[in-house]
Amino acid sequence: MPPASYSTVKKDSQFDLAIAKLAHKTHQFAFELDRTFFDQFEQSLIPDGNLHADVTLTKTDRLITLDFRITGTVRLICDRSLDEFDQPLDITEQLLVRYGDREVELDDNVLQITPDTQTLPIAQHLFDYIGLALPMKKLHPRFQNEPDENPGADSKLIFTTRQSGDNDEDEDSGDPRWDALRNLN
Repeated sequence: MPPASYSTVKKDSQFDLAIAKLAHKTHQFAFELDRTFFDQFEQSLIPDGNLHADVTLTKTDRLITLDFRITGTVRLICDRSLDEFDQPLDITEQLLVRYGDREVELDDNVLQITPDTQTLPIAQHLFDYIGLALPMKKLHPRFQNEPDENPGADSKLIFTTRQSGDNDEDEDSGDPRWDALRNLN
């Protein structure tokens, strides 16, 4: 999961799981994610949504496993027409939380908490999973089946290299920096 630098969540205990009180077994949680959820974050990526999140928490002596299933739609703005549209999402993610001597994020989906941690906030994780599931190109459904005017234009970069015998004096004869670069071979 990416660091939370692009958005900051305000404190909301509704999305904090009281893990200290939970028995060592599997627990089920359900959350509704709507405009009030997205308003908690200082961001403009997702203005609104209507999502349902099911979280299955399995607690053992050494590890807490959280399985997320997030379904529904988010409100996005089309990159082409600037019209708003609903983007359907169906997300499945897993977060592992282990016990250790300090609180630290070990990997994208692995956290370490201290044994005396009382609550586990999951709002930022829910938001990050939703943000990562969004398409790079946000197109209104009426544009999604149209052929691209420049197919591959965004993904193709063409580089040309000059062979050691090539001399194009007209292009760079007056610039001594080219001479220094040619001598690097």
